[in-house]
Amino acid sequence: MSWAENAAAHSGSAVPTDRRTPPEVRCRVEAGPGTGTVRLDGVLTRADGEAVRDALLAAVWEHAGPVLVDLTGLRGAEPSADRVFAEAHRAVAGWPTAGLVLLDPAEVTGRGGSAPLDPYAPRLCATLAEARAALAGARSTPAVDVDLAPVVGAARQARALIGASCQRWELPELVEPGCIAVTELVNNVVAHAGTTMTVRLAPQLGALRLAVRDRSRRLPSYAGLAPPTSTGGRGLLLIDTVARRWGSTAVPDGKVVWCVLHAEDELSFPR
Repeated sequence: MSWAENAAAHSGSAVPTDRRTPPEVRCRVEAGPGTGTVRLDGVLTRADGEAVRDALLAAVWEHAGPVLVDLTGLRGAEPSADRVFAEAHRAVAGWPTAGLVLLDPAEVTGRGGSAPLDPYAPRLCATLAEARAALAGARSTPAVDVDLAPVVGAARQARALIGASCQRWELPELVEPGCIAVTELVNNVVAHAGTTMTVRLAPQLGALRLAVRDRSRRLPSYAGLAPPTSTGGRGLLLIDTVARRWGSTAVPDGKVVWCVLHAEDELSFPR
């Protein structure tokens, strides 16, 4: 169990009597089997956004599954401060077995248990039973991981994981595009980040979700087609070619680069 605390810093001078210090927002991340829980207490301010987002992203990656965000102890939120939940949910939408479910019985976010209009918005629940049902519905086949060192041969180990997993999940048409994507993702870490990495993948409704997390916060830059005379710069182009969606997300101590490949794309356009 870890605590991330975000409190206002004050100098030694007296605080004017007509000003109040915003109540502390405490974000507690509880480790547990299956699904993680993040609890927020106090009043959520816009200034707390980055700390809360970081805690949510870290919890999602650590638990490799949908995370319950318990707002029962939240006494209020500044206007637009609650956008941090939707932003975090969208940031992890392409990760393997990732997502957020908000337990908001007091309707602190102002939307209660209503169905979100944004398909990438987190599910909002008014009761714990409703939240548990949403979490159960969001779960899919557990993700598989492999930790790799930034060395020659790392991509080969990642391709072996792709091949074995796609066969087990009955997604043989995604072995080749999955190997292409994971090779580029892993080689980018070896060449540019030079840190240890975790490769994670999971199936979902005929698709393969693939993510690579490293310890560098330098996000990849995609500039489209590389000139014919270029000796590099085609890695992200290959990922863009085989994946329906892909992107990158900064996390507290690194980044996650992810992509989503669909079996029907390979069946419709055989390579």
